[in-house]
Formats: sequence, C-alpha cells, structure tokens
Amino acid sequence: MKTHIYPAIKITLALLVLLAIIYPAVVWVIAQLAPNHGKGAVISYHNQNYYKNIGQSFTDETYFWSRPSAVAYNAAGSGGSNKGPSNPEYLTEVKARIDTFLKENPGVSKAQVPVDLVTASGSGLDPDISVAAAKVQVARIAKARAIDVGSVQSLVDAHVQKPLWGMFGPEKINVLELNIALDQMTEK
Repeated sequence: MKTHIYPAIKITLALLVLLAIIYPAVVWVIAQLAPNHGKGAVISYHNQNYYKNIGQSFTDETYFWSRPSAVAYNAAGSGGSNKGPSNPEYLTEVKARIDTFLKENPGVSKAQVPVDLVTASGSGLDPDISVAAAKVQVARIAKARAIDVGSVQSLVDAHVQKPLWGMFGPEKINVLELNIALDQMTEK
C-alpha cells in the first residue's frame, strides 16, 4: 500500500503547486504585459465604464440592436441556450424575434433579416454584429434620429473591423462602439 500512496501524494502535491500556484502566476504576469493590465478593454463614455468585449443590450429604436443573449447579457453566467434548431420552443423564440424586427424595421423583408440579429451566440455575450446586421438597421435609426441615411451608413462603414490578418473570421462591427459613435455624431 505504501508503494501506491506515497507516489499519489507526491503527484497530488506537485500538481497542486503547478496548477494552483505556478500556472496562475504565469497567467497573471502575462496579463500585466497586456494592454489595460488584464482588466479587459474598457470604454468610458459619459462617466460610465463599459466593457468592449462583452455584449450590451440595445433595444431602443434609436440604436443599433445587439445580438440576442441567452443569458440576458450577464457576464457572470456566460452560455448558450442549448436548444437545437428543431426545438419548438426555440423556433417560437426566433420567430418572435423576427416578427419584432420586421415590425420595427418596415421595408425590410424576412429574407433580409441577418441570422445574428435573431439567434444568440454560444456565449450569449457576443459584442459584435455582422456588417449586414448593421446595414439593415440604418434606415430605422436615421428615421428615429431624424438624420441623413448616408451619414448613418458612413458611420457603419467606418466601424467595420476586418478579419484577423485579413483572413481569419468575418468582417464585424462592435455594437457598443458603433452606438457611442452614433450618440457622439448626433450630440454635435
């Protein structure tokens, strides 16, 4: 029995030191070298701080809408709904989102509604929408804010983030940054 217990205790202690002390210390040191010292990308606007990489809820007609969240944008509980595309409850939820979007965006057909505006991401905290999702909302926002459609379209075009190294991932737009820029444009 001693031949098995002593090696097990030694391995347990070695892994405890490695995984509970050394690994977290290395991650902490690397985070200190990162921008903002590992505290996340923070955007300050009107004396409030927002996290750029965590989705925010925007549902007002004067703002670009965010991607839906299965966790109500709660960063403490990231996760998807785990409902498959054949789940009747999920289909009802998506249909309701499509109907709401079409009601608030007259002139947009059902076929023009981008999928990322009616389905939640796997994390439920996606801060970005597709370029198509932003462009389909331009007319509604221009009308609600009584500004030129071309100005809103130019703002969207200016906030398009290209794929990583030009090849990894799709073009996208950070909704928080876009909505802050929209507010700044109309505040002038």
